[in-house]
Amino acid sequence: MAAPEAEGEKARRPGKKKAAKAVDESELLTVPDGWKEPAFTREDNPRGLLEESSFATLFPKYREAYLKECWPLVQKALSEHYVNATLDLIEGSMTVTTTKKTFDPYAIIRARDLIKLLARSVPFEQAVRILQDDVACDIIKIGSLVRNRESFVKRRGRLLGPKGSTLKALELLTNCYIMVQGNTVSALGPFSGLKEVRKVVLDTMKNIHPIYNIKTLMIKRELSKDPELRTQNWERFLPKFKKKNLKKRKEPKKKNVKKEYTPFPPPQPESQIDKELASGEYFLKESQKKRKRVEEIKAKQADAVKKRQEERNKAFIPPKEKPAVKAKKASTEKKIDIEAIKEKVKNAKKKKLGALPMEEVKLKMAADEKKKKRKK
Repeated sequence: MAAPEAEGEKARRPGKKKAAKAVDESELLTVPDGWKEPAFTREDNPRGLLEESSFATLFPKYREAYLKECWPLVQKALSEHYVNATLDLIEGSMTVTTTKKTFDPYAIIRARDLIKLLARSVPFEQAVRILQDDVACDIIKIGSLVRNRESFVKRRGRLLGPKGSTLKALELLTNCYIMVQGNTVSALGPFSGLKEVRKVVLDTMKNIHPIYNIKTLMIKRELSKDPELRTQNWERFLPKFKKKNLKKRKEPKKKNVKKEYTPFPPPQPESQIDKELASGEYFLKESQKKRKRVEEIKAKQADAVKKRQEERNKAFIPPKEKPAVKAKKASTEKKIDIEAIKEKVKNAKKKKLGALPMEEVKLKMAADEKKKKRKK
């Protein structure tokens, strides 16, 4: 009996292992808060690099003075990663090369990004952050995105905003340092922030105001704080902005309507002789025709004179005067009761001024007699 039970237990075990594996995979999908990848040390690559690598980049003339001052600091920062840096003022270039002591293969890529940022007017204090593991950079070229130079300058100005307020808001929301210079936008920060910065910059160059993207980022920031909403879809919370600046095409005043096709030619227009034949003028004499024309001209002149005279006489017609005081209509709502007024007058005559009525006097006398009897 023991053998079948053992077999049954063995049969159950694979299922448990599968469930455990599924749980492990789901846990691997989520990254715990505050987790950081361990730093790359010499123990990970004790033998160093096989070959020497180098990168060079040009810089504009106006950056020469600043690079001269901060170059010792650049060399010091790169020497910690065993990377050499040289500044050539004659050619106007910066070069970084690996050495035999360099153990991190990605250090040369970070050094390349450092000199690129320095060439794009990023200050050394910010550019040196690229040597950290959790910081990356993105140089967005915006010069070729807009054809018209005036509209390009306006859209680039929108990224900065009034007194740099839009750029500051974008930096706070993405945790990135952003530098707008010439035909490029340099961004420095975490990968998630760089993705948002690139989207905002490209949308601004497409004539979409950055304030719309900033509002979306603010909502996303608040939603990410809620642990329940992290795994859900945020589409229902995010605002949907519609384009309102598109105007409908103006319709022309005169529309050319195409006539329906007919195989028959249009009817021939009537000539002057045909019109005279229809009206009977053709059979009149020349003197009669002339007289008729003169009469028509005189009739037109008489109508014109009459209209002109009427317009002149309009100025002499006095306007209608409004009545000074409107006549008040006698109110028939309240009727006066004459009989009630007569009774009031009679009662007033019976009463003597300053004297009490007879009934009140009698009552007073009776009250006085009762008091006297009580005293006795």
